[in-house]
Amino acid sequence: MIGKASDSVIREEGAGTAMVEARNVDKTYAANGVRVHALRDVDLRIGRGEMVAVMGPSGSGKTTLLNCLSGLDEFDGGEVFVGGESISGMSDRKRTRFRAQKMGFIFQTYNLIPVLSAVENVELPLLVAGGKPGETRRRAMSVLEKVGVPEQAHKRPSEMSGGQQQRVTVARALVNSPTIVWADEPTGALDSETSAEIVDLLVNLNREQGQTFVLVTHDASVARRAHRLVRMRDGRIEGDGPIGGGGRNG
Repeated sequence: MIGKASDSVIREEGAGTAMVEARNVDKTYAANGVRVHALRDVDLRIGRGEMVAVMGPSGSGKTTLLNCLSGLDEFDGGEVFVGGESISGMSDRKRTRFRAQKMGFIFQTYNLIPVLSAVENVELPLLVAGGKPGETRRRAMSVLEKVGVPEQAHKRPSEMSGGQQQRVTVARALVNSPTIVWADEPTGALDSETSAEIVDLLVNLNREQGQTFVLVTHDASVARRAHRLVRMRDGRIEGDGPIGGGGRNG
């Protein structure tokens, strides 16, 4: 189970204007026979259209927080609402479908399928969701154009640079028009120049499309482009405040 909630509590508390809301989220796991308290009673609200950066030292709980908020990982207590819907009130099947329909994911390691071309990688989520091949191909090409790599459409990942692969990953995350995009160290494998280009892309997408972005990063230059910075330490949020300028003007 992910957290604990009755149906009545979900109906009463699920409504709200926040895109993401965490209430008293608690997470522990076993590592080498030792119980590790990864998240400790975390409370967090993220508004629609916000770009929020999450920073903290290694082991502070950044990635665990992202995974619990997005429903990728289970948590032991508390509540998480995304778009007013309780993650903890969903079955595994419904949660998987909810992620596919409402969320996009960007990872440091790209996670592109090596034997597929860029356009095939991007259209895959649409095909899995039951889209018609011709329509999915047109949509995938349109999003590759939006992220600036239409010329890479028929190349496999091994034939592309790291920056090009990450742009394809961004396209795949956006192809279902998600309301929220989760990014875990999206520039961690890139040089500084390419990293800046990817962050520019994410900021522009956030500004133009109004999608909510949550970025886990160790890079202060990436975090400065966000609207808000959440700082974590030892599984707790130790700081949460606006960043001057913000991603929309960044």
